[in-house]
Amino acid sequence: MVSERRSAALLGIGLDRDDEQFRVTRGPNFHLVGGSRETHESMQEKCLKFNEKLDSRGKQLEDLEHREFLDLAAECRMNVVSPVPRRDEK
Repeated sequence: MVSERRSAALLGIGLDRDDEQFRVTRGPNFHLVGGSRETHESMQEKCLKFNEKLDSRGKQLEDLEHREFLDLAAECRMNVVSPVPRRDEK
C-alpha cells in the first residue's frame, strides 16, 4: 500500500505595487507574488524566519497541525487568511 504524502506551501500576495515591477519569489515552502519592494521584502523575511523556526523544531510544513501552524505564523508576524469551508464540507 502506498501512503500519500501531503504537500503544503505558504502563498504570499502583495497588493500594493507602486511601480511597474512584478515581483515573484519562490523558496522552500513558499511562493510570493506582487507587492511593492518593501512589501515583497517583508514577505520574504517572514517566510525565511518561518522556515528557520520550522527547521529549529525539526518539522516539515506538511507535518504541522493547524494550531501549530497558526502559532508559528503569529511568531513571524504573518497575516494568515483561513480558508472558508465549502458548503458540502459543513
